[in-house]
Amino acid sequence: MARIVVVGAGVGGLATAARLAVTGHQVTVLERADEVGGKLGRHTRDTAEGSFHFDTGPSLLTLPQVFHELFEATGAKLDEYLDLVPLEPIVRHVFPGGPVLDSCADPAEFTDRIGVALGDRAAADWQRLWRRAGRVWRASERDILRRRVDSPRDLARLAWRLGDLAAIRPGQSLRGLGRTLMSDPRLRMLLDRYATYTGADPRRAPAALVAVPYAELAFGGWYLRGGLGTLADALLSRCLDLGVVVRTGTTVSRIDAVGGRVHGVRVTDSATPIPADVVVANVDALSVYRDLLPDPRRLAGLTDRSLAGFVLLLGVRGDSGLAHHNVFFPRHYDAEFDAVFGDPGRGRRARPAADPTVFVTVADDPAVRPAGHEAWFVLVNAARQGTAPGAVDWRRPGLAQAYADRILDVLAERGVDVRDRLVFRDVRTPADLATATGAPGGTIYGTAGGLLRPANRGPARGLWLVGGSSHPGGGLPMVTLSAQIVADAIGPAW
Repeated sequence: MARIVVVGAGVGGLATAARLAVTGHQVTVLERADEVGGKLGRHTRDTAEGSFHFDTGPSLLTLPQVFHELFEATGAKLDEYLDLVPLEPIVRHVFPGGPVLDSCADPAEFTDRIGVALGDRAAADWQRLWRRAGRVWRASERDILRRRVDSPRDLARLAWRLGDLAAIRPGQSLRGLGRTLMSDPRLRMLLDRYATYTGADPRRAPAALVAVPYAELAFGGWYLRGGLGTLADALLSRCLDLGVVVRTGTTVSRIDAVGGRVHGVRVTDSATPIPADVVVANVDALSVYRDLLPDPRRLAGLTDRSLAGFVLLLGVRGDSGLAHHNVFFPRHYDAEFDAVFGDPGRGRRARPAADPTVFVTVADDPAVRPAGHEAWFVLVNAARQGTAPGAVDWRRPGLAQAYADRILDVLAERGVDVRDRLVFRDVRTPADLATATGAPGGTIYGTAGGLLRPANRGPARGLWLVGGSSHPGGGLPMVTLSAQIVADAIGPAW
């Protein structure tokens, strides 16, 4: 039996802790915040009309089989803890000029909807893309998503499968793939959006990310009744039932590693180190290699070109008629990415996008809003917090409120005007997310945006990384798979 310390009680940390505890290890989870969940955050706003409840992190659950597997591996059933509600549509896409396209988990039906909204040629193009996406998904799940990838050399095992290699198109961007296979600019816009699921720019993101829409549309999108934050509650309950010790309000300041292996961690409120045979870091890889266990070589390999998000939490009177998930696209998508990512090499600083894509989530769930009202989660892509050319200082006085005004104006321009129906609006910037979760710059999917993330195995023996900034990437399913990879690598106590 190993003494294992998990740093961070996000989904990756809790899932790893539960998997390790059920195999006989002595597991302690240390969390800097007062509540578990990490980026799977929640916010409640009490008003005279009643209470509004918001998920401030993920708002869509995909690949439900991954979560069923997790709970079964820890001796439970997912349905005993969570109420999964299938979404129809999964996402409503509103394109410039008015066409609306509702995605769904039936490939034939979605193709028909594309034909109605965008024309027969667009539908035929989508079928071509879908076949390629399926091939990439199957290769990715088989060879990458459920296995350790410690270096780019590990990806070479795909090279002998020539059909897979042709589908994955190494060296091609997701934007390039869309232009190759699809003639309709609106359909290419839909594909580009999935690059942002990994925090990346579609003009630079690898074509292999075509597997992301396949995973969402082939297996469906789901909502958890009561909000996705209930997943954190369920994982905490499993951990406690399995004997895991969970300490909130405890900040780890350093990982002790002498002689090439870990020996424990140090926390800010005690001079006594906490001994450990194994340390699992469920924090951003940048934080690990910059602060907890400085490693200049690994730190140099991390990118800071990853998306953050600017969020409005709105209490709205009346019924908007919106779907659960809605995406309102701009006329000039590239202008948004030019603004958000900037181009420091050419002297172009990052800035708030003037005409961004706007994501609106409205849960049809009486548990999250008073009768006759809606709780809106509004998200736009944003540059990370900072003062460097590729960042925006969201703490600058007046900026956040002025940009919130701009987002509401953009929604009104696109046919959804709620400015006279607001009970309240709360603003969350990348700076707020950085403060609340410790995410560097408030990045949503980790600082290592893109396909290949830092390895799960750390540079010291007994150190492992889980979470969105490590392999296999960001998003609830990928984070949960990272927990499975690490738990399997550590192995059972017996």
